[in-house]
Amino acid sequence: MSGPLDYPTLVLNKHWTPVHVTAVRHAIALVCTERAHFVCPHSYAPYNFWSWVKRGILDGGTSVQSVCFEIESPEIVVLGEYAKLPPRGIAFNRRNLMRRDDHTCQYCGAQFAPERLTIDHILPLSRGGRTGWENCVLACHRCNGRKANRTPKEAKMRLLKAPQCPRWSPRYAVYARGDRPASWKSFIPRGERALVGVD
Repeated sequence: MSGPLDYPTLVLNKHWTPVHVTAVRHAIALVCTERAHFVCPHSYAPYNFWSWVKRGILDGGTSVQSVCFEIESPEIVVLGEYAKLPPRGIAFNRRNLMRRDDHTCQYCGAQFAPERLTIDHILPLSRGGRTGWENCVLACHRCNGRKANRTPKEAKMRLLKAPQCPRWSPRYAVYARGDRPASWKSFIPRGERALVGVD
């Protein structure tokens, strides 16, 4: 992240249900155009743009500065009109696969650092397998070497679980679990892992 304008902001629909995660810059634009309100991370009270400016910056808050004023970076905004939950797709990439499989080799069950894991194609590419959620799992170097250019059945290896595409939810945000603001816990259940969503 390059600065406070790129920090995460949770977007709630008008029923206060999470629908998205966006950058602070976009959240401010939503409030400036009167499509949303800032939400206080402590009291959950809604604020329009000027009442947020007047409120000031609370202890521990990060700020965004312009030529005329300084405001606290919003952690949450609530939309005024939007009520639906938009359909979203989870991008297939190495980082999301690491999160889906929890940095765990899907053959031996051991957890590893990212650099010690490979992407294994259950049906090898050379045999018509595709790169995607249902045909790819994490494997340690040892298990991947043992499986080689075979299917798990041919290699007499068992998968921990059948791979599948994760369903999109606001918890599948562009920010890792450790970077999540504490104020989000009232809206996103505790302990759920974050995947990269489509922003």
